Amino acid sequence: MPYDEKLADRVREALLAYTTEIEEKRMFSGLCFMVKGKMCVCVSRDELMCRIGPEATAAALERDDCRPMIHSGRTLKDYVYVAPKGYKSRKDFDGWIAAAMAFNKEAKASKKQA
Repeated sequence: MPYDEKLADRVREALLAYTTEIEEKRMFSGLCFMVKGKMCVCVSRDELMCRIGPEATAAALERDDCRPMIHSGRTLKDYVYVAPKGYKSRKDFDGWIAAAMAFNKEAKASKKQA
């Protein structure tokens, strides 16, 4: 199943309220939004993947609408997947975007591959 185009449009519009330094890349079976060169939010199928930092991730994983991001058998401590019911309301959706943008300020960019 491809990523949800309407959800990607919502993310794009929400991020543009913060910055125009956005790059889109296809990865993780979806579309990732890089902000200032750092992965910030992705749309994977009908889920949001948000990079929100270790403390916020720990709290988010207590919710039943979030799950950890596991990549190559390793749990990534800064990321969560959010199911549709977790971002259904405008308030919840905006909260995830705000959390990802807040962490983006302190997140480190991935090393560029040669």
